[in-house]
Amino acid sequence: MTNQQIINQIAETIGLRAKQIEKVAEFLDEGATIPFLARYRQEATGGLDEEQLRSVRDLLEFHRTLEARKKTILKAIKEQEKLTPELEEKIIACSDLKTLEDLYLPYKKKKKTRGVKAKEKGLEPLAKLIWEQKVEKGNPLDYAREYVDEENELPDADTALTTSLDIVAEWINESVDVRDTLRAIIRKHGVITSEKNPAVKERTNFEDYYEFRNRVQYIKPHQTLALNRGERENMLFVNLELNTDRTLENLDDVVITNDLSIFTPWLQDAVEDAYKRLLFPSLERELRNELTEKADEHAIETFATNLKNLLMQPPLKDQVVMGIDPAYRTGCKVAVIDRNGTYLEGDTIYPTPPQKKIEESAVVVNRFIDKHNVTLIAIGNGTGSRETEAFIADVIQKRKEEKPGETLNYLIISEAGASVYSASAIAREEFPDLDAAQRGNISIARRVQDPLAELVKIDPKSIGVGLYQHDINQTALSKKLDDVVESCVNDVGVNLNTASSELLTHISGLSRNVARNIIEYREKKGRFKSREEIKEISGVGDFRFQQAAGFLRIPDSVHPLDNTAIHPESYEAAEKLCNLFGIDVENLASEQKKMESAFSELNKKEVAEQIGIGVPTLELIIENLRKPGRDPRESLPKPQLRQDILKMEDLSPGMKLEGTVRNVVDFGAFVDIGVKQDGLLHISNMSKSGKRVENPHDEVSVGDIIKVEINNIDTQRGRIGLKVV
Repeated sequence: MTNQQIINQIAETIGLRAKQIEKVAEFLDEGATIPFLARYRQEATGGLDEEQLRSVRDLLEFHRTLEARKKTILKAIKEQEKLTPELEEKIIACSDLKTLEDLYLPYKKKKKTRGVKAKEKGLEPLAKLIWEQKVEKGNPLDYAREYVDEENELPDADTALTTSLDIVAEWINESVDVRDTLRAIIRKHGVITSEKNPAVKERTNFEDYYEFRNRVQYIKPHQTLALNRGERENMLFVNLELNTDRTLENLDDVVITNDLSIFTPWLQDAVEDAYKRLLFPSLERELRNELTEKADEHAIETFATNLKNLLMQPPLKDQVVMGIDPAYRTGCKVAVIDRNGTYLEGDTIYPTPPQKKIEESAVVVNRFIDKHNVTLIAIGNGTGSRETEAFIADVIQKRKEEKPGETLNYLIISEAGASVYSASAIAREEFPDLDAAQRGNISIARRVQDPLAELVKIDPKSIGVGLYQHDINQTALSKKLDDVVESCVNDVGVNLNTASSELLTHISGLSRNVARNIIEYREKKGRFKSREEIKEISGVGDFRFQQAAGFLRIPDSVHPLDNTAIHPESYEAAEKLCNLFGIDVENLASEQKKMESAFSELNKKEVAEQIGIGVPTLELIIENLRKPGRDPRESLPKPQLRQDILKMEDLSPGMKLEGTVRNVVDFGAFVDIGVKQDGLLHISNMSKSGKRVENPHDEVSVGDIIKVEINNIDTQRGRIGLKVV
């Protein structure tokens, strides 16, 4: 396929115009980033959003990989002098990798297979007679006698005939039509089964799969991932079942084109041999891989959705936070950070078993609260979390009796990835004088003040909002999660004077080295006074500046638009717009009423033409003039703060509570309702009206605060069932 044919194919696949695809391909090849194109090149791309742009990017990569593979295969077959015009045409027209590899299969270099050995014995002409099915009279053994050869271990005609079937079996296995037929049968009629490994005696997490049967077409992604893990851990035996007799009849219909051929019974034997020895094992593996790929894609999408919702949690600003990383034997690490996230002081307390030094721990906590005017306590949700929560809730209640007017709350926060961060080079660089445990605790505290700024320092796979995240395709997962992080960071934008190197690395157009150079420049020369100043950074040329500038914020810049998402290339247009309506650019905060009046009934097309820009750019300018320095996270619900605690014993069916969604998976959502164990809001209990919910993500997201009712409690197994109120 030519480049234009690829572009036309993509346009047809995703329902866009070829010119849009062509333009996006051009931009991407030049090095433009998805966030930049989505925000600042809407006129050129026809208004494509990030999701559409990433689809175009991925399809471009796929088709270019496919074309490269075609070239490799054509060259390999040509070198064997076996490339016919018909085969070349089929390969060139091929639009998927599976069919392409099927076409190449007969020409791949093979190990010493039974078919290869039979060919070496000179049996290929006999195999062709059987395969072509043209001989309708005579005795098959008479045709086989001329191949009798003691030295080649072909002592009689029957052996020669039977051995030649090894060649035929391989031709059947290599037939695209046969493989496609069997694929269709497997997908429609195949049944995936699993049973318990008899050697497993103890209880396991795979009990739902000890006697499992499900049609291939109905198997769910989370079932595939569970079966794969159970098989890998040697807990389960997993198989594919098909009706062999019916399947062989269907394959005979494809292979046998002349029932009158004298070789038909032998050809049927070859079909059966090919099916059992070659085709079924090969296509069973292929199917399992295909199901795994689909499950991976689904799990990756689930992880990505949860990660985005977690990263976009609204920051709790202006809070002095005490972070507590709970534990038992080693004690709970405590750290206090100020309103800007600067570490002030820390210690280790032992309010949990086995020490249970409640009073001594309360003295330390109260001293920190009084000394630093702590307003919020963040408790990690790991081992010892609920005992620590009970201790802190008790401290707060006692303080309320003494100081009724004091504002002091606590919240439980996910500590997933905190230990990964604490041992990382980033953490050592930030806090070289602290031990790893204390660094992780500071990370927990900072997640309250700005979840995005802190969580970007951690490998997304370690953040713990996925399903089987360590089992799925790690390359595809990393690519998707990098996209999510890039999207979130650029959607929010960063303060150029306070952003960490890790946060800057995710900004459109900025590399890790450039991010470090920005930090070094800041340390040597002080705060940036304008966006233009970053052009002085080593590694920032015109193109990099163009890609990055609109996502960098400078609240106290010499230019007021430097604290907006308006790109410097549009400053002139923004100023023209303001001049049209007598708006003072230097005092946007005090001009809001004037803007509301001026922009409420605007003829956007007319004004855009007047100031020389497109309508999408005009809309972006207006939005940012009206809300300079706007953080898109501000409109989202804030995390749930608590002052008291519940115990499992306090719960009863019918009780109504508020909870925070911690994770969303295929079968429902896990909700923190303030007790030791998160409750499960099963997909069947997500709808108030009782309607069937197909996708839990349509109903709830990570971070949502929702009202639920206790549906059932299993104290022994520590399980709480919930339903939506």
